[in-house]
Amino acid sequence: MKADPENLVRIYLENLDHPLKPEILKIREMVFKANPNLTEQIKWNAPSFCLEGEDKITFNLPPKKDSVQLVFHRGVKKKELPKEKLIKDDSGLLKWAANDRGVIRFTSVQEILGNESKFLDIIRKWLEVA
Repeated sequence: MKADPENLVRIYLENLDHPLKPEILKIREMVFKANPNLTEQIKWNAPSFCLEGEDKITFNLPPKKDSVQLVFHRGVKKKELPKEKLIKDDSGLLKWAANDRGVIRFTSVQEILGNESKFLDIIRKWLEVA
């Protein structure tokens, strides 16, 4: 019998010992606010958000535990690298690792809330094209 991904995420979060756990929970809430059709699973030892079964946004919880990162990507399967960045982002929140992969880093709930509309906009744009 295959384990239920939602239950695994719940257990993961209940047992998560991270000083920025409130930030992690706030980010999760906002990601689902941006698109309630997302599903969630544990992948790469962190919560990952999927659209139609494909990973699109994944937490990266650095060992230093001084920040929470979200990696915006196009899933596990290798795809041709686009010539331009996948979305336009004037907010400065998204740091590009490649034209099809970016990272947003937060260090506090206040920083998350202060950038809520920009953050939601990035998530929505990403899920439209990634």
